[in-house]
Amino acid sequence: MDLSFSMEDDLPNVKKLGADLMEEMRNTTSDFRMGFGAFVDKTVMPYISTAEDMLRNPCKRTEPWPCAPPFNYHHILSLTANGSLFTELVGEQRISGNLDSPEGGLDALMQAAMCEEEIGWRNVTRLLVFSTDAGFHFAGDGKLGGIVLPNDGKCHLYKNVYTRGNSQDYPSVSHVAETLRQKNIQIIFAVTEDVAHLYKGLRSIFPKCAVGTLSNNSHNILQIIVEAYNALTSEVVMENSKLPPGYHISYTSHCKDHKQRRGEQGRRCSNIFVGDEVSFNVSITAPLCVTASQRPSHRVIIKPQGYSEEVEVLLSPICNCSCQKDVVPHSASCSHGNGTLECGACRCKEGRVGTRCECDQAMSGKVLDSFHCRHDNASEVCSGQGECVCGKCVCRKSSKKPNHTYYGQFCECNDFSCDQYQGQQCGGQGRCVCGVCECLPGFSGGACECPLSMESCLSQNGKVCAGRGVCQCGTCSCHDNLFQGPTCELCPSCPSICTLHRECIFCRAFSLGLNPIECEANCAHLNFTLVRQAGALSTESPSPGLHRCMEMDPEGCRIHFLLRTGLKDDSVHFHVALQRECPSGPNVILITAVLSASVVVLGVALLLLWKLLTSIHDRREFARFQRELEQRRWNRRDNPIYRSAITTTVNPKYKEQ
Repeated sequence: MDLSFSMEDDLPNVKKLGADLMEEMRNTTSDFRMGFGAFVDKTVMPYISTAEDMLRNPCKRTEPWPCAPPFNYHHILSLTANGSLFTELVGEQRISGNLDSPEGGLDALMQAAMCEEEIGWRNVTRLLVFSTDAGFHFAGDGKLGGIVLPNDGKCHLYKNVYTRGNSQDYPSVSHVAETLRQKNIQIIFAVTEDVAHLYKGLRSIFPKCAVGTLSNNSHNILQIIVEAYNALTSEVVMENSKLPPGYHISYTSHCKDHKQRRGEQGRRCSNIFVGDEVSFNVSITAPLCVTASQRPSHRVIIKPQGYSEEVEVLLSPICNCSCQKDVVPHSASCSHGNGTLECGACRCKEGRVGTRCECDQAMSGKVLDSFHCRHDNASEVCSGQGECVCGKCVCRKSSKKPNHTYYGQFCECNDFSCDQYQGQQCGGQGRCVCGVCECLPGFSGGACECPLSMESCLSQNGKVCAGRGVCQCGTCSCHDNLFQGPTCELCPSCPSICTLHRECIFCRAFSLGLNPIECEANCAHLNFTLVRQAGALSTESPSPGLHRCMEMDPEGCRIHFLLRTGLKDDSVHFHVALQRECPSGPNVILITAVLSASVVVLGVALLLLWKLLTSIHDRREFARFQRELEQRRWNRRDNPIYRSAITTTVNPKYKEQ
């Protein structure tokens, strides 16, 4: 498990894993053991902070407890059948921390695989669960910390601590994959959703690998382990060691479904359980022959992934037939001594032809021979697939495809030109004989494409094509175009089964809808059970043929009922809740009060707005009046047309006495 700080909320669920997993696996095996190890990353910069206080407590906290000092890989518990000991030791673990997001998981995988004695691996099924929420460092990343020495792929545990983490680089992905393959370890990646794509990419590299998506706090880790274990153990995948140059190997699998698979699919069989038997045919083709002095001894190992059992095959190409030393000159088998019997075939004397040297070349003519080698006058000699020798067809064989051969009196037969179905000759459900498919039991058709079994046509009610069609060649042909689907059960334009019976529910239980005469005529055959509350219907456990319905009656009320149909007959039984969910009517007083209050509030708001605008306008006009009043001038001299109304005349001769 990754014990970096981001996994803090996951650790409590892993602590509870021991007893639960032990109990769950008892259903599968009576001999189950489990252990525990933890990893963070290399304890050098830039993977962790090397400050003294950060080395003691990389999380900088004391509550609820300080973090453990950073470490590379710790082996905590060897494989044991004691689930309580697992819970106790894992419960003592504390979270740690580092700086970067990728962790040193590949270091941990390498040590967990190589340290067999320390871990306690036995010669049984080996599983390794890898739990993290981050990616991983791989070979070459160690240079960031000044570590350039390659990983040597050996065990370096001292007192259960990995001691070479700061002196050796991370292993490569292929190095770890090859180590797991050699140690027959199957791996389960239990990772969070944001990094799941990264680990799913490893499935093409790692042998027998499964990937499960953890929840945010790993509460589903038990489910992931059990499901992944069942998936890994229900599949057999064959593998082989590296072949010498020029050799080629091919697999053909015979799985439970009796289908032959070739190529990459020929290496595996899935959905296998205890007691099932499958077989694999392995063919190895040798290169061109070389002399004995140049011929090294080769060997190849064939085994199922994840298991220790294996088969070792010694490869020695056969260049010469040993029968050549047992030559019989003038053999009686070659037309009374007209040839030499060599390796089961006749090598004829000059002037003699035929498989047994039975014909005289001088007396044999092409016209006479071709007459005996034609099926009729309109056909070619030997159907164009052979040569006529001594009045008999010698069929040719393809040099590029040795398995493509012709046979028969006129070379009219072959075993590779039969009809194909889904890209396979005879649909993979038969063999080709003289251009015609001979189907396996349970199949028919020109390409064995038609299963005789009607299992694929059975609907959920156990009827063939739901009683609405006929089963033809493993596929339902529906009588009515309204019905669709593989078993004629889908009808997109049809009303639901609840809608079909709602009128009878309304009239029988609530006297709504149909009049009594129509209700009695159309709905009297239905079986009813009435309950008071709708909640009583929820206590019915789900089962085949049970439908939960909710319909609206003519008064707008909701009616809840259960509808149960019979699997073997057409009977229908209803459980109807008498309590209807009717919407309450409008509150007239409340609506009137709200409308009145709204009108009053709106009127008052408009008046206040009018008063506010009027006051603002008056204030502006009064302020303008005061400014004009302060700027007034009443000087008559300023008026050029002003003339006084008083005229003063002075007599110049007047003198005062």
